[in-house]
Amino acid sequence: MPTVKSSLPAKLRPLLAVVGLIVLLYLTAFSWTASAPQPLLRVATNVWPGYEALYLARSLGLFGSAPIRLVEMTSASQVSHALQNGAVEAAALTLDEAVAVMQQNGVELRVVLVLDASNGADALLARNGIDAVAGLQGKRIGVENTATGAVLLDAALQSAGLDISQVGIVPMTVNDHLAAWQQGDIDAVVTFEPFRSRLLAAGACELFSSRQIPGRILDVLVVRADALAAHRQALRSLVRAHFAALDYFFANPGDAAQRMAPRLGVAAAQVLPLFAGLTLPDRVANRQWLAGDKPELQPVAADLAQLMLQRRLIGDPVDVANIAAAEFVTEPQP
Repeated sequence: MPTVKSSLPAKLRPLLAVVGLIVLLYLTAFSWTASAPQPLLRVATNVWPGYEALYLARSLGLFGSAPIRLVEMTSASQVSHALQNGAVEAAALTLDEAVAVMQQNGVELRVVLVLDASNGADALLARNGIDAVAGLQGKRIGVENTATGAVLLDAALQSAGLDISQVGIVPMTVNDHLAAWQQGDIDAVVTFEPFRSRLLAAGACELFSSRQIPGRILDVLVVRADALAAHRQALRSLVRAHFAALDYFFANPGDAAQRMAPRLGVAAAQVLPLFAGLTLPDRVANRQWLAGDKPELQPVAADLAQLMLQRRLIGDPVDVANIAAAEFVTEPQP
């Protein structure tokens, strides 16, 4: 049988062997990178209607195989602490809570999604017989020790010409509001849905709400800046799932309400009324909030940070110039 000889010059053979080895190593490394597990993205939230699209997405299986874990907590204070301490990479917070986290621990945060704008869902409630904010002078007011509660209470007191020193502040987490009300420990309370509706049903009357301070209370999804790069793929999946869940909510409100009711602690028939005081921005609205040379969120955050500093809700100025991260809401829709 004749011998088949290579047509390659002998001096090129070592070079080609080296090139082949490099290609093999590159392909091996690429294959390993593509198959390597993504790090788990942990997202903390407390109970609030504006966050429920995230849980609806989970219920509908919209996260797919993305490594996303929703971490359910009982209060916004717990959520803030978890974010500060690095126990989670992302969290649903009000914008002012995010500013407070940035100031208290120097943690850089990025807003990747505007979840909702409160338009009456946060409120100051009082017992019958107190029919105006001015009537709260000398009264005990329950309020969660967060910037949201402080901002709403501060605005309410200002509307009546009262100072914080003229009322008695009773710090308590939101899950204690109803019990404190029923036991007569407080005369008024700064609260939010679904607890607002429960307290109104228990005989409370509303004196002031976020409807009177439009644009002041926004709920946002924030990510620690030091975790952003490692979790980009999971964040894309999370944001897509959120918008898909919103679409499902509007198209199938009855089934969505059934899925949301257990977490919100109300009957399914009571779920949709909880959203009456909220605006839920879609992808287009989110682009307006977060994208462009002058995203709408930036001046809102700057004004809020300045107000919080003036009212001594934070101790030092906070730079929010780079707080908006638009990449996840501006990518093409699948």
